[in-house]
Amino acid sequence: MLLQVKNVTRTFGGVKALDGVSLSVAEGEVHGLIGPNGAGKTTLLNVLSGIIAPSAGEVYLDAAPVHALPVHKLAAKGIARTFQNIRLFPALSCLGNVMAGQHLVAPRPYLPRLFHLPSARRQEREHRLEAMACLARVGLEAKAHFSAKALSYGERRRLEIARALASRPRLLLLDEPVAGMRKQGVDRIGRLIESLAGEGMTILLIEHNMSFVMGLSANITVLNFGRTLLTGTPDQVRRHPDVIEAYLGTGGHHA
Repeated sequence: MLLQVKNVTRTFGGVKALDGVSLSVAEGEVHGLIGPNGAGKTTLLNVLSGIIAPSAGEVYLDAAPVHALPVHKLAAKGIARTFQNIRLFPALSCLGNVMAGQHLVAPRPYLPRLFHLPSARRQEREHRLEAMACLARVGLEAKAHFSAKALSYGERRRLEIARALASRPRLLLLDEPVAGMRKQGVDRIGRLIESLAGEGMTILLIEHNMSFVMGLSANITVLNFGRTLLTGTPDQVRRHPDVIEAYLGTGGHHA
C-alpha cells in the first residue's frame, strides 16, 4: 500500500473532527472519499498534506511514518493537493502559477541566478518546458501567458491540478475538483484523472458528485461524524444500508 492511515484522530477544542479514521490506498489506485457535509473529509486531507497534525494516530507513505512531517517535507516526499476553495496566485500567469508549484522539486540556486550563469539559464528553460508540459496535460497550454484571474472557473480548477502536477507527486489529493462545474467540465476532469491513474499516479478524491466518484474509484471510503463507516467497491458502497442512511436518513447531517 502506498498510503496507510491508522486510527487518525483530530480534535478542535472538544470536538472530534476525525475519530479513529483508518484507510489504505494502493499504488496507482483512484480511491474515493465520501460522506455528508461535516464528516471530516477535508480535515483528513489537511492531515495527509501536513497542514494540520493529527491529535493521535499514524500516517504511512510507502511504509514510512509521515504524520509528524510539515507541509514542505510531505510535498518533497510526493504528496500534492488541490483545495475545495481554489488557491491560485490570481495576478500571476498560468505558467507562473505552475512554476511556483515546482519549487520543492526544482530548487533554483541563488548565486547562479544572481550572476546569470549558463547553468541557471539552462535550468530555467528546463523548468519552463516542464511547466508547459503540465499545462498541456490539463489542456491549458494555449493560455500559458494569461493571468489566472482571466480564466473561467473550470479552467482555474484545471490550473490548480497542473500546479499540483508540477511537484511530480506520487499521491495526488483532490478536494472536490468538479464542484460547481457543468457536465462538460466534469467529463474533462474525469478523463484527466483516468489518464493520470493510467500512468500510475495514486489519487485520493473527495467529491460530492456521486456518479463521478463512483465511476472513477476502484475503492471508496465513507466517513460519517469523523469515523470510517466502511471501505469497499463502488457497488458495495452504493448498496450498503449504513451509507444510504448516512446520506438520506438520520445517520448523517447536512449543511
